[in-house]
Amino acid sequence: MALRRITAADAIARLSEFDAVIDARAPGEFAEDRLPGAVNWPSLNDEERHLVGTEYKQVSPFEARKRGAVLVSRNIARHIEVHAMGLPRDWKPLVYCWRGGQRSGSLSLVLDQIGFTVHVLEGGYREFRRRVIAETEDLPATLQLRVLCGRTGSAKSRLLQALQGVGAQVLDLEALASHRGSVLGPLPGQPQPSQKAFETALWSAMRAFDTRRPVFVEGESRTIGRLRIPERLLERIRAADCVQVQMPMPARVAFLLEDYAHFVSDTPAFCEKLAALRELRGAAVIERWQVEARAGRTAAVVEELLTQHYDPIYMRSMVRNFVHFDQACLLDLPDATPGTLRAAAEQLAAT
Repeated sequence: MALRRITAADAIARLSEFDAVIDARAPGEFAEDRLPGAVNWPSLNDEERHLVGTEYKQVSPFEARKRGAVLVSRNIARHIEVHAMGLPRDWKPLVYCWRGGQRSGSLSLVLDQIGFTVHVLEGGYREFRRRVIAETEDLPATLQLRVLCGRTGSAKSRLLQALQGVGAQVLDLEALASHRGSVLGPLPGQPQPSQKAFETALWSAMRAFDTRRPVFVEGESRTIGRLRIPERLLERIRAADCVQVQMPMPARVAFLLEDYAHFVSDTPAFCEKLAALRELRGAAVIERWQVEARAGRTAAVVEELLTQHYDPIYMRSMVRNFVHFDQACLLDLPDATPGTLRAAAEQLAAT
């Protein structure tokens, strides 16, 4: 029986119809990026893929194919034994590899011969990636973006979460990037995804929005940690209507001390992060801040960080990059307590 092949466009439109999306690539390829919801049944693991590739180049394609056949057969047998023995006859997977070739073809052939209804992604991950790139260019133009602007520590990310909690549509760039966008931005135990995985997550989020309703997003710089926001999305964010979130300095300091407690409670780590600003602020300032932090006067250091570093940078960036910043609606928050943020979210969602 000929394998059922499906184009990337059809596969994306019908993703919810499949009982499983199976990535037959090596674990390293899978870790970099994959189709939404995919699981990894590698036909070859990373070491095996390297071994077969080396033999293909240095010995001969024929010898490499023999070795690959042995390894792929063993791996597919293990996947069937571990994952498929309890599956019903009407189980319907979508299978793909890098180009929709031998790795996905071998796995799909065995699954098909068992009696499962198998579809193979034509062109594999490579074709899916092309679709993601193309649609990521087009999707931002369909969205009614409303941008939350505000100085560092004004709880914009928490406000986005509150907006989501009251049913508003939210594109949380920092959550997708696993980074808070500042020198203290890395999240403990949460490495950032690859650039490809970040773009796939953005694509998946954007295509799920109702284009008739607004989408709230935080005003960001071009990069979040080491990840780049796609250019078309960045352009749309910077051209969108703005909401300027304001909070008194004492409340901002208190919020940052709470939100970054994992850093400020670890003085050596906090001082190490401050050192990254040495070139911008000068050695004398950084050393004074580090002395203050070691003496337990972290709140004073945070306030100076805001007034001397983050606030001036923020104002220059907003004025230069956000078209409607000077016409922004003002949203004054007395603090960042859950009640305050929920009330503000309900107010924004209703407008």
